Amino acid sequence: MKDGKNMQATPKTPVSSILGIFGLFLTLILFVPAARTEEPSKVPVPGKVTMVDIGAKKCMPCKMMAPIIEELEKEYKDRAAIIFVDVWENPAAGKQYRIRLIPTQIFYTAEGKEVLRHEGFMDKAAIVAELEKLGVK
Repeated sequence: MKDGKNMQATPKTPVSSILGIFGLFLTLILFVPAARTEEPSKVPVPGKVTMVDIGAKKCMPCKMMAPIIEELEKEYKDRAAIIFVDVWENPAAGKQYRIRLIPTQIFYTAEGKEVLRHEGFMDKAAIVAELEKLGVK
């Protein structure tokens, strides 16, 4: 209408906000290190409590977990196996572990029995709590 009544304004997003979000996205993709990838056939590790994080190096929640997995690998080096498997690099792993979405964390006893499966981002405290339930100190 010419008189301006009943006309709705279209909200505009500032270009700086879009560039800021894009910059954050690029930073996460380019600079957040990905955890070491293992061959799926080595999981679970015989005789060790094992936590395997199944994801992809370029998946955003997986990238958020990468530093956590790296820390846990160092902290639990001789006490538990903390492993990352990239299903984009190892597509057969998705089928092997019956993955519906990534990231997925699977916890195994030292005898190789799966005891917990979690889908989505899992924080460090939750992972540590599960390892402790399995007897890892």
